[in-house]
Amino acid sequence: MAGCLPAPLGALRPRPKLFIFLVAEQFRQVYLDRTTRWLETGGFRRLMEEGAYYPNCRMAASGFTASGLATLATGAYPQLHGIVADRWYDRKAREAVPARGELLEATTLADEIARSERSRIYSMALDESHASLWAGRAPAQMFWMDAKGQFLTRGSFPEWLTAHNRLNPLENLHNAKWLAVGAGSGVPPLRTLTFDAKRPEEFFELYRSSPFCQAAQFELLREMLASEKLGQGETLDFVFVSLGSMALLGYETGSNSPLMDQMVLGLDRQIQGTLEVLNKAPGKDNYNLVFAAAHGAPPEPDAPTRSSKTVAGESLARAVNKGLAEWIDKGAAKNVYVEKYIYPFLYLNMDALRKQNTAMRAVRKMAGELALRQAGVAGYFTADGDCSHRGAWLRQFQNSFHDVRSGDVMLSYEPECVEEYGIGRGISYGSLYNYDTLVPLFLYGAQFTAQVIERGIEAVDLAPTVARAAGASPPSSTTGEVLAEVFK
Repeated sequence: MAGCLPAPLGALRPRPKLFIFLVAEQFRQVYLDRTTRWLETGGFRRLMEEGAYYPNCRMAASGFTASGLATLATGAYPQLHGIVADRWYDRKAREAVPARGELLEATTLADEIARSERSRIYSMALDESHASLWAGRAPAQMFWMDAKGQFLTRGSFPEWLTAHNRLNPLENLHNAKWLAVGAGSGVPPLRTLTFDAKRPEEFFELYRSSPFCQAAQFELLREMLASEKLGQGETLDFVFVSLGSMALLGYETGSNSPLMDQMVLGLDRQIQGTLEVLNKAPGKDNYNLVFAAAHGAPPEPDAPTRSSKTVAGESLARAVNKGLAEWIDKGAAKNVYVEKYIYPFLYLNMDALRKQNTAMRAVRKMAGELALRQAGVAGYFTADGDCSHRGAWLRQFQNSFHDVRSGDVMLSYEPECVEEYGIGRGISYGSLYNYDTLVPLFLYGAQFTAQVIERGIEAVDLAPTVARAAGASPPSSTTGEVLAEVFK
């Protein structure tokens, strides 16, 4: 991508005092195409008609939730910001490490806003780690949900948050019925959030992947807008909301489930209600709102083809280890050369390989070739830059690969293949394919033009564009360009 290209000086309208980011952790562009006829006038349809709408925004890297959030926050890909997946293997600690904000190796948009002038920054997610990826190292007020459905924050609780939690106990939703949007009386529910006191965690999983939880995040946002009087004071206020329920539902059902369309319609209504609140205070021309997504999702393999569409990571690692042992030990197969495989990264046993005086580049390439022989594997990229593909895939591999955290070999599965977790259902994220990497982007507000822009852009373009709108420096490692055509 080109460097950051600012709009002409003087071309920007006055900056509002409030910026809101609504980021669905999982949302495909095709969801809007499928549900357009049922959208309300004041939700996504308003964003389409009155905002700058990019239907072709691409994450040119692997589409994991944490890495996608970090890419949107930093304007850089995992190669630079270091969040290569939702978790990866730490060789020194010899354990898997979950992604979190303090492991970012690039500044975020929040960091730059915090250092540029007087500001207030808020970050909300279902998980504390996801909230921290937006905040970076900025002094942000973070909110996340605990195992009882209550929202927590660091430090002292604002009085309004204590009252909000008290008025919204999760017990009210025990055995709640998930009805289709617009369903009349007597229509059976799509799901029931069944509560069993002996297995409360099952209810909580159902809740977190439902429109009830999605609505809870918006209810907290609207409470925050009113109680903190966002956009109505002397500060520049930034609010990041990482919407997690659709991502959790996607793990279970994949992208083609009717439940996913219902989640989209529920989200549409929540956006409409939030815009109505914002248009009252701080007022229609006094805020900017961004809607983006961290990644998409594949369809769930159907029962007849599931066995051919799933890859068991442990079996794959054993096959690569066996092949390396036969190649290095000449058939003796006495050493363990694969230390760990956490999809999509293969970590080799460096101590064992050094004892064999084996050229590491040759071993990594052989490991990739051995993996490529396994059912469901479509490509590889090594720490030395050797790749099974050229062109776009090579660039996506490079963008996804961090010199330390990605291990020795990164793999890609065949289209619509997923990791097999032993439960016989569900999907996984993280591929390089369009269903995981193609998402919509909306920029709506006083500074942005009303237009549909069909040209392809990349997710790294968002951070420098918003930094330009806010009058702040772009994050440290941004590789995207300012989308100059969106500005009035």
